[in-house]
Amino acid sequence: PLALRNALRYFPPSHHATLAPEFAQELRQYGHIYMYRFCPALRMRAYPIDQYPCRTRQAASMMLMIMNNLDPAVAQFPQELVTYGGNGQVFSNWAQFRLVMHYLSEMTEEQTLVMYSGHPMGLFPSLPSSPRAIITNGMVIPNYSSRDQYEKMFALGVSMYGQMTAGSYCYIGPQGIVHGTMLTVLNAGRRYLGSGDLRGRVFVTSGLGGMSGAQAKAAVISGCIGVIAEVDEVPLRKRHEQGWLMEVTSSMEQCIKRIREARSSKTPLSLGYHGNIVDLWERLVLEFERTGELLVDLGSDQTSLHNPYNGGYYPVQLSFRQANQLMSTDPDRFRSIVQESLRRQVMAINKLSNAGMFFWDYGNAFLLEAQRAGAEVKKVDGGATEFRYPSYVQHIMGDIFSLGFGPFRWVCTSGEPQDLAVTDSIAATVLEEISASVSDRIKQQYNDNIRWIREAGKHKMVVGSQARILYSDQKGRVCIALAINQAIADGRVSAPVVISRDHHDVSGTDSPFRETSNVYDGSAFCADMAVQNFVGDAFRGATWVALHNGGGVGWGEVMNGGFGLLLDGSEEAAKRARLMLNWDVSNGVARRCWSGNSNAYETIQRTMEDNRQLRVTMPFPVQDEHMLDRALQG
Repeated sequence: PLALRNALRYFPPSHHATLAPEFAQELRQYGHIYMYRFCPALRMRAYPIDQYPCRTRQAASMMLMIMNNLDPAVAQFPQELVTYGGNGQVFSNWAQFRLVMHYLSEMTEEQTLVMYSGHPMGLFPSLPSSPRAIITNGMVIPNYSSRDQYEKMFALGVSMYGQMTAGSYCYIGPQGIVHGTMLTVLNAGRRYLGSGDLRGRVFVTSGLGGMSGAQAKAAVISGCIGVIAEVDEVPLRKRHEQGWLMEVTSSMEQCIKRIREARSSKTPLSLGYHGNIVDLWERLVLEFERTGELLVDLGSDQTSLHNPYNGGYYPVQLSFRQANQLMSTDPDRFRSIVQESLRRQVMAINKLSNAGMFFWDYGNAFLLEAQRAGAEVKKVDGGATEFRYPSYVQHIMGDIFSLGFGPFRWVCTSGEPQDLAVTDSIAATVLEEISASVSDRIKQQYNDNIRWIREAGKHKMVVGSQARILYSDQKGRVCIALAINQAIADGRVSAPVVISRDHHDVSGTDSPFRETSNVYDGSAFCADMAVQNFVGDAFRGATWVALHNGGGVGWGEVMNGGFGLLLDGSEEAAKRARLMLNWDVSNGVARRCWSGNSNAYETIQRTMEDNRQLRVTMPFPVQDEHMLDRALQG
């Protein structure tokens, strides 16, 4: 009754008798009231900004970003308002969507829209310098932030899982993760294989839906052979039709044959195996035991293990159809089968790793859930966030974050490809100018991103809005934003541009099993950084800010903050961009420096030299470790 009562409060009592049976049926059938009746008939996409009926372009930019998040070409389950990750929502129901659009159309520059887990609490008076929207998702008292409690609160319609850029209206389709995956694979090659040249090297992983769909494209751009297992034929075919996946096979024999051929000819390839990843790992073990030939160099996993028992992971013992049936008819049995499958998967990975393959955790809670399933992933003498295999943040991306690099992105609100081409060129020129005077370690990151942005247009990665991503440090982000703002003022770019970033960044996210897994001073489970990020962005000029409980690794495991900022060519926009972007990066670099990270120490020192108003508390390292032991022994 409470879930039904909560849903009906959006409507006058005269409609309750009609709506109550419909909503009750949805609740029985789906465990949640989506209000499908109110799903709009208009084509959901990012329309040019001037087509939105708004009193301010800041509000129109939010409308554009929301509709892009729900565009069927972009969103995973648009009817359920899910953008990606299986359950990452923009809103909780369609009444909320309609109400938000109504508020945005009326909003002035002296009002702020307040969003409580998908619910628009209303427009409240504020300053022109204030954010036009403040979004929170899943802000649950810590002791009640469990999966069971989430299911209950979601059914009641009182809390929502915004993932990262779903609930902050900033998702740009899989392009964002393609670039991050490309950087991860390139840097994995440098770290584990001693070379950035990945020709003839084999990367085996799983998942082709949502975010994980980027792996095939990223593997080919990196120059290696990517073999990606996927149990669901729908996303597999979708990636193949999009041209993101070069070949598809459901034959294990053909899969192994193509790996051997591509290795031998050193031809870049993305091969989708329609089958279970556990079968593929076990077959690779068998090939090694039979022939002594290790057919895989790099390995990972990108199934949605933040959601392991509701379709995020399919166990090897069951067919896709059987698994979908069992997870609803006998969830306890399904849970034990998933855990048995995870144990088998890890056993095969361990054997290949012992033979010389390098495996890392992709921050999708794979090792966390494998540990909970009783698999052998424990690291001897490891800390609370350490496993037998590193997370990709610990070994690869963490050092990049500590240099201040992260996923900066922008959306051209005109919808014109020509505007995107101009901004690509601006960004490449800016990065080339900066890279001429940086250290070799930073130059490597700049070069990777210059290569990316110079070729980005060729790879046809725009899905939905005319958007681009690249990884840049603080100086690069500020300079690119200011250069784009100037181009809008000059008319070289025809309409405003929204800048944002993924929350998966240096400052945006406190996530002990992913973004902050390389923080070793005991504060990996603290969330001050993400909350400070959200608050600090709000008063330094962001157009909207968002704070979420939950993200890539699951509900209760992470806190993350995001923003959107409209560049309209004005001096005011330039001032906001400069102030906010500097803080948005330095906040995280300072925290990482204080935790003892040497990259972050050097980066924040250099930033303080550039900006005399920045004063960061610097740590003094203990130089004699034996002194600690002596002191503790009394």
